[in-house]
Order: sequence, then C-alpha cells, then structure tokens
Amino acid sequence: MGVPILKQGHYLIATIQTAPTDADLQGLRNGLVAQVGRYRARGMIIDIMALDVMDSFAVRTLRDIAQMARLCGADTVIVGIQPEVALSMVELGLTLEGVHTALDLEEGLAFLDERTRRWQLQAEYSPRSCPTPPPILRNERRRFSLPKRLDQ
Repeated sequence: MGVPILKQGHYLIATIQTAPTDADLQGLRNGLVAQVGRYRARGMIIDIMALDVMDSFAVRTLRDIAQMARLCGADTVIVGIQPEVALSMVELGLTLEGVHTALDLEEGLAFLDERTRRWQLQAEYSPRSCPTPPPILRNERRRFSLPKRLDQ
C-alpha cells in the first residue's frame, strides 16, 4: 500500500499509516521529491506516528528524502517518532542526522512556518530582490573614490 501525500498550503504532508515495505518507502521518496518540484513546496512533513519499528533501510530512506528535498529548496520535518522507536534507533546506532524532528504534526507545521517566515524576511533584503538599497545606518561610513581621468 502506498503512502498518501497531501498538499497543505506550501507544504506536503505524508502520513505513514502502516508498516511500509521497502517498495513503499522508495515510492514515497520518489513521490515526495517529484511533488516538491511540481508544487514548489517550501517544506514537507513525514508523520511516522503509526510506526512501532524502524529498520536501517527506513531510517536511511527518510534521511535521503530530507537531503533530496533540501537540494530542491524544501525543509523536511519528521514527526511522531514513538519513544520506543527512538530508543531502539539509538541502541542500533541509527540516526536522522541533519533532519529536523518534532513531537507531532502541529509542532512540525509551526517549525516550517517559522523557517518559511525567516526565509521570506531574508529574501526581502537580498540585493537581487530589493529594488531600493537598504537604509544607511547612522554610524556607517561610505567609502568611495571618484574615477580618475585619463587625460591628467
């Protein structure tokens, strides 16, 4: 059974409802990465609350999804990791290094909203997107030199 992927605003939400097979995980990876590009998603949430076991392939696939999404310009948040699953992952040395996690869907959405808001603020002040230069600070010194004339 495949994993449903929903579009919520600028985000994609995938909820794993049953223990996925390796083929399901590969389909999820391919579907999410394709939809990030198609919908120009700014973030995605993968909800794994229903999972009571995660093997090394599942952890590696989730990490790969997050890295692929980052290359496409989207953040990824894994939500709903059960305490027992987290304990067994640590005992087995399986990490989601570089992947954001949150307790539940609500916290995941709040995290993505905050990241998106920061990204928009930074984009507003970038030299390429801002037609007028940023205001000059009072203590800022302007250093410039006039071009030299060649006939002198």
